[in-house]
Amino acid sequence: MDFDHSDKVQRLRAQLNDFMRFHVEPQNVAWHHEVAAGRYPLALIERLKSRAFSEDLWNLFLPGLGDDDPGQRLTNLEYAPLAEIMGRVHWASEVFNCNAPDTGNMELLQLAATPEQRSRWLEPLLIGEIRSCFAMSEPDAASSDARNIRTSMVRDGDDYVINGRKWFITGAAHPNCKLAIVMGMTGEHLDASSTERHSMLLVPMDTPGLSVVRDIPIMHHHAPEGHCELLFRNVRVPAANLLGQEGKGFRLAQDRLGPGRVHHCMRTIGQCEVALELMCERALERKAFGRHLADYANIQDWIAESRLEIDQARLLVLRAAHRMDCEGNAAARVDVSAIKLVAARLQTRIVDRAMQVFGAMGLTPDTPLAYLWTWGRAMRFLDGPDEVHLRVVARAELAAARAQAGRNACQFVPPTQLLR
Repeated sequence: MDFDHSDKVQRLRAQLNDFMRFHVEPQNVAWHHEVAAGRYPLALIERLKSRAFSEDLWNLFLPGLGDDDPGQRLTNLEYAPLAEIMGRVHWASEVFNCNAPDTGNMELLQLAATPEQRSRWLEPLLIGEIRSCFAMSEPDAASSDARNIRTSMVRDGDDYVINGRKWFITGAAHPNCKLAIVMGMTGEHLDASSTERHSMLLVPMDTPGLSVVRDIPIMHHHAPEGHCELLFRNVRVPAANLLGQEGKGFRLAQDRLGPGRVHHCMRTIGQCEVALELMCERALERKAFGRHLADYANIQDWIAESRLEIDQARLLVLRAAHRMDCEGNAAARVDVSAIKLVAARLQTRIVDRAMQVFGAMGLTPDTPLAYLWTWGRAMRFLDGPDEVHLRVVARAELAAARAQAGRNACQFVPPTQLLR
């Protein structure tokens, strides 16, 4: 594996770093002021999007673009260091049309949409004209196993009728959110262990019967784009809105998750770099008991451990991205579980150290640390809880051990042999 960046990626990294420094970061205060006033900073975002589009810093995450689609056509490995740069400002990815959940939704539409669906939904998403959400999780089902999802999708002539409730649906409160990709049950008669029970439907957000019940705060943090609860009450959409084939929604959902987890993890690493930089700056300037904090051995240990852990996590994510590019998403399934687990734990651990160095200030909105810690904690549930990913990794290890049972028998030397 060669993780040296190509000339193209080096150029894009330099260009993206400059864009972040001179255009995004100077707008950070204005973005927060708009949000504090209860407004989504749409005009600010649209100005930056227009500039990013004109500089071809657009759709960086998506390798499979058509000849006329805007974007750089990067592999997962090429995109990973760019996602890290965007992650340094938590709202920046939207500027480059690289924000979740739209990234995963565009990948899904590329994979399974009909020509009519591509024209109506994918093309506007690719140019950043609209946003979308992905409605899977439910309050009454353990969504870590998507087979538990109970929202019903009943065929009625040329339509499907949807009834159910979804929650933690990211992006549903965004003023430009026009589409929900909804996962529900179409094969209620099938055995509960079947992966053929669920399907996906494309549901315009203004469809009668669909309502946004609330925007749910995460750890008391209110996201302006929303992590919403949606209610579907006799929502009727044409059967032509079926994404892919009926009964194939579970497989589509699995295909959607792999690249998105690389994106999440690399943005997390960018945020951890910010936390480490802030921790070091604070340690160098703050004094306690007559000495700078940086002079204390325990603070130095935190800094060193953070640097090592960030670098280790980055290499693990790059390896997963490399395997996805070379062998496909399915072959990288265990690697993707590993990075999701490592990155979420990394963020809370490193941000927690930085908060400790800042003292009480680290708990306030005066630094980004409290938000970053909150998001790290939420990541231990997003795209599957820690326990699910631990099980994936453990099962892979146990399967490998079963396949090589007895191989290490020669490592055990009986005591009688030692006495000879």
